[in-house]
Amino acid sequence: MELILTYDLQFFAKDGPGGEKTEEPTAKKLSDARKEGQVAKSKEVTSAFEMLFAFILLNFWIERMGTYFVGNIYDIYSQIPTYVKMYDGYVQDQTFYYLFVQSMSRVLLCIAPFLIVGFVVAMVVNILQVKWKPTSKPLKPKFSKINPVSGFKRIISPNSLMELLKSVLKLTLIGYVVYSYLKKNMPPLFQFYSLSLNQGIVQVGVLVINLGIRISLFYMLIAALDFVYQKVKFKKDMKMTKQEVKDEYKNQEGDPQIKSKQRQRMQEASRRRMMQKLPEADVVITNPTHYAVAIKYDPELYDAPYVVAKGADYLAQKIKETAKEHHIEIVENKPLARMLYANVDVGNVVPPELYQAVAEVLAFVYHLQGRV
Repeated sequence: MELILTYDLQFFAKDGPGGEKTEEPTAKKLSDARKEGQVAKSKEVTSAFEMLFAFILLNFWIERMGTYFVGNIYDIYSQIPTYVKMYDGYVQDQTFYYLFVQSMSRVLLCIAPFLIVGFVVAMVVNILQVKWKPTSKPLKPKFSKINPVSGFKRIISPNSLMELLKSVLKLTLIGYVVYSYLKKNMPPLFQFYSLSLNQGIVQVGVLVINLGIRISLFYMLIAALDFVYQKVKFKKDMKMTKQEVKDEYKNQEGDPQIKSKQRQRMQEASRRRMMQKLPEADVVITNPTHYAVAIKYDPELYDAPYVVAKGADYLAQKIKETAKEHHIEIVENKPLARMLYANVDVGNVVPPELYQAVAEVLAFVYHLQGRV
């Protein structure tokens, strides 16, 4: 009894069917990836710039923010006695709602510059990374993202390990920056008990802003490394196998065998039309064995003689045979035949530099036929 096992060699190929991904991505592959929202972009770069500009803005805006918040609290609480007196010692729910809306409006107005700057910085940084070409496809729900098997594969993958490494690096770097800065500025912290509330708030604000700017600048180093990593990773992910390149070429250009057959049919149809017009020619100029060019002069159609048909080797022999059948003169002129075959397409007139040579041949033919 024989046991026959069937196997597929592609099972052992790296990166699945088609073999290893060694080919550079085509323009279509990159364009399709872009439409799907797959680009070489680092989120860390955007976060780093947003953080840096937020603390820079805070440095200039913090005094006004303090004035806004203190004024807001004072204004809200100063209105409460008025409402209490208005409603005989009772404050209605709508009063609290009105005061809450008024307070939140002022808070939003105070933090609006941070929201605007954050939005503008994020947009500019992303455009600088991947240029402007918005797409809505990444927003569409994908059921593959809720597949537990796919989710488990994403958890245990080189990309997730890289994200873990980045997180550890960020925590380590930020921890080092905070520790080194606080260690250097520890003495003023022990003097807070002797400061007034406003002075203490100012000192804490200055401390937070300086620390935030330093963290942002160090965060830029991580962002720069991540940007390079994302570029390399994207280029590697976009690589294609030889089979993928062939399949894409077939999809774009069509099957080469089918296109070859189509070209062959078109050439045969063009050849038939050419041979049908051959009896109209006045003369056939030959090489004599390799080339044959049929010429006709019709002053009502063109101002100069034009090529009715031309061919090389086997087709040249067919042109000469057809010329003999229709009693068309065949004139041997090697250089002229080569020049006409190489430089003049079927249906085009003879170029001016060949007028003299062609005219002499036609004059010779017309003399034989008694037309001159």
